[in-house]
Amino acid sequence: METDIDSRYEPRWANVRDNSPRFTLIDLPHPARRDPEETYLTNPVPIGLDGETGLRATSAAERKIMGAVTTYTAQAGIFAVGTTAQAWVEFDRHRRTPVRTLASAVANLREPRTNMAGVNLVAGFRPELWRSLVPREIPRRLAGYNHDLVGADGYVMPGTQHDVVLWFAGGSPDVVFDEVRLAIQGLKSVASVTEETHGWPYHQDRDLTGFVDGTENPTLIEAPGVAVIPEGKPGAGGSILLLQKWKHEANRWESLSVPAQERVIGRTKAESEELDPKPPDSHASRTDQDVFGKIFRRNVPYGTASDHGTIFVGFCAEQRPLARMLESMAGVRDGVRDALTRYTIPVTGSYYFVPSIEAVRRFASVPSSG
Repeated sequence: METDIDSRYEPRWANVRDNSPRFTLIDLPHPARRDPEETYLTNPVPIGLDGETGLRATSAAERKIMGAVTTYTAQAGIFAVGTTAQAWVEFDRHRRTPVRTLASAVANLREPRTNMAGVNLVAGFRPELWRSLVPREIPRRLAGYNHDLVGADGYVMPGTQHDVVLWFAGGSPDVVFDEVRLAIQGLKSVASVTEETHGWPYHQDRDLTGFVDGTENPTLIEAPGVAVIPEGKPGAGGSILLLQKWKHEANRWESLSVPAQERVIGRTKAESEELDPKPPDSHASRTDQDVFGKIFRRNVPYGTASDHGTIFVGFCAEQRPLARMLESMAGVRDGVRDALTRYTIPVTGSYYFVPSIEAVRRFASVPSSG
């Protein structure tokens, strides 16, 4: 039987402030359906940072047609570009702290502070830790960076895996600083800080080598399709994060001529145009996303004038593209190292699973601020 709900259906957008992808599963009653448990996937729609439903039913007739709805919303801060101050804080769980207690403490941080002072907060967990809580809600083969990656000539990319990462991004260093302090205070009974790094943009979109960083990055329209695990797969709405800190050997790098630097990077310095042909050991060749797969990068510089480098921040719906790029840079398979690794030193390395908002909120024990 057809139902006319046009006069009673008024979709309302709640807290639409970003481009987070939301996947909505709707249980639609339909006479032709053979399986009463079958579900259909609607188009992704934007949703607010606090995870409030973007499209709300406003009548009993609509709720009857919509049926049961389950949403999977990516953490919005992944795609909140344009922030001028960032901080990455990694934690290890206290030995006697139950995993669920840690997850609850992190979830409680997210709820009231996601929008406080204009600061975005993204939370990620060691894959093995999250799997111990919800085994079916994480990619099956996702693993932490639990061992050093050893490449050509004994070159090492260290694995320094921790239990939790919090990423803060805001419009100014002071508000980010305040939120970091509050978060550390909020977690002090369950976890200890193991790594804290603050970053900032450099000449709009360049890193501290002077070259444009992220030339091959997907657009914000394309990024959710690259970074977010799709509906129907374990961990839907979540993302896989590779986080590394790379220290620059500035004196060695700056001793090179611009043409020599361009051969290392595989692009021109001023216009960021790809060299033709690209040197086979250039950074552009060893990390070619057309070969290894697309990732969404949010890299930023960090440090002081005398001790600085790049925070590599790569999001992907699968771990394989991230792992293959690292192996290529280290020359694991063919013995050819990325030339840039001769002027930068990997200091840290961790993989984190960044669950959907709904998955994190499940463990919250304080009321939502939405």
